[in-house]
Amino acid sequence: MTETHSNEDRVVQLDELAPTDCSCGTTRRGFADREHTPATVHLLEVTEEARTHYHQRLTELYIVLEGEGHLEVDGDPVPLRPMTTVLVEPGVRHRAVGKLRVLNVVLPRFDPHDEWFD
Repeated sequence: MTETHSNEDRVVQLDELAPTDCSCGTTRRGFADREHTPATVHLLEVTEEARTHYHQRLTELYIVLEGEGHLEVDGDPVPLRPMTTVLVEPGVRHRAVGKLRVLNVVLPRFDPHDEWFD
């Protein structure tokens, strides 16, 4: 049976969500409160160098909205500027460097227990 949701459940205004500290700076996590959603979307503000981390299950899409810097992907720098999109698959060590505003799409939905540091 399909779970029924109202339009209110389907729409999130990311810039109106409360910010949460994360390994990359601060984030506003959309759809994180929906238990059965297939993905979450995060408005990420990178204000300084993020901590290198990886996920065992999660895949992330980093879509740069504002700023310039780079994403270290398994130690290699990937230059970032607005509209650069980077796919980060499970097991890939990564961190963002620079003052950036990023739309981060996480599949499956974000799990705070799947963030690992060396």
